Amino acid sequence: MLHPALPRKSHPLLAALLLLAAGTAHAADIHVVSSGGFAQAYKNLAPAYERASGDRLLSAWGPSMGTTSNAIPARLARGEQIDVVIMVGDALDKLMQEGRLVPGSKVVLAQSPIACAVRHGAAKPDISTIDGLRSAFLQAQTVAYSDSASGEYIERQLMNKLHIAQQMQGKAAKIPATPVGEIIARGQADFGCQQRSELMPVEGIDLVGLLPAQVQQLTEFSAALVRNARQPDAGRALLRFLAAPASAGVIEATGLQPASALPPAPKPMPSAH
Repeated sequence: MLHPALPRKSHPLLAALLLLAAGTAHAADIHVVSSGGFAQAYKNLAPAYERASGDRLLSAWGPSMGTTSNAIPARLARGEQIDVVIMVGDALDKLMQEGRLVPGSKVVLAQSPIACAVRHGAAKPDISTIDGLRSAFLQAQTVAYSDSASGEYIERQLMNKLHIAQQMQGKAAKIPATPVGEIIARGQADFGCQQRSELMPVEGIDLVGLLPAQVQQLTEFSAALVRNARQPDAGRALLRFLAAPASAGVIEATGLQPASALPPAPKPMPSAH
């Protein structure tokens, strides 16, 4: 069941939805798969969409990349019935190029910064500076990061930018499928980083903060219609709703930066040679 419901002050959102969904003549079952970074925003928006449109959202979850069976590319490759995907923009673009998504149907929804967390009640390291972030990684006994976009960046770029790639070998681990926050909450890692929007809903952890601007990586989350979708019209109505400016406040409340209010990207810190 999708939850939680939208706050009471959602009249502009509902009004916009009534217009956006007007093109759908009959109630439809829309099969949606979302990656974790946009999952909470989608869950919070879904009840209003269902109430106003009469459509039913049949939702599933999976990473935008990786080799797990629930990853979105794997689902599409085996022909799973899906109408709409919500995922990391770069991975979506690749699927579009492969012909698995409807050309021109992509809508950019938000960008997501990377944050770090510790187990609830543990001491919070200061990661507001490059030196502080480096120290937090080095002093942690075990570090967790995801097998999706944020983890790929941490493993392949951030460790080199911080000049700690060798020191982190053996105590930093990529976590497949399971949210990093859950690993920290269980005590299986004492420090970890992932999309802020994926960490915020997890109980048993405390957010430490965002990566410093010089090494921050903003990840785009987008949505598109799957080729051969059984409900193309209803799927397009859902895409219009998710991307509507009226949805921005709900999206922002989950730790994402809505596409309608994105700041300029920070100047990246050069990688070590």
